[in-house]
Amino acid sequence: MDIAFVAGFGPIGTADTSSADFWGGAFGIPFSEDGGYFHTEELPGVNAFAIWPLSQAAQATFGTAEWPVDRPVPQAWIEFDVETPEAVAEAVEELRASGHEILVGAHEEPWGQTTSRLMSPEGLLVGVSFTPWMHEPGPASEAVVGYDPDADVFGTPGLDTA
Repeated sequence: MDIAFVAGFGPIGTADTSSADFWGGAFGIPFSEDGGYFHTEELPGVNAFAIWPLSQAAQATFGTAEWPVDRPVPQAWIEFDVETPEAVAEAVEELRASGHEILVGAHEEPWGQTTSRLMSPEGLLVGVSFTPWMHEPGPASEAVVGYDPDADVFGTPGLDTA
């Protein structure tokens, strides 16, 4: 697997604003808020830093808003971006062949990102993804807004339109 870059990182938060208050207040991180998903694409060194609500992480991984009781609850997430959507599927097979349990295989999200997920031994929710707008020239936030004007990406929680 050839990792192109770290697409994003952040804590897994609760439904309240305590995580956003901590990270925004103590560290001055300028968040945008989208349906309880606090994120920024303005933090140098990472394409996205976001507080991912556990219910949204569960929905994206298991198709339900409840995290399974038989799984450790992740404290944070990290997403590694690869060069193509096909490389996500190849990475999944490579990880599976190495004995890692894949929680959700390679699939395209409604907003155009190809993702897959697994848990690290430390309890991080790990994504291997292809995020098309992050491969575009220019700042990631500009690329998101201009990526595909015909796609219905802005009605999806987790993406900021401005």
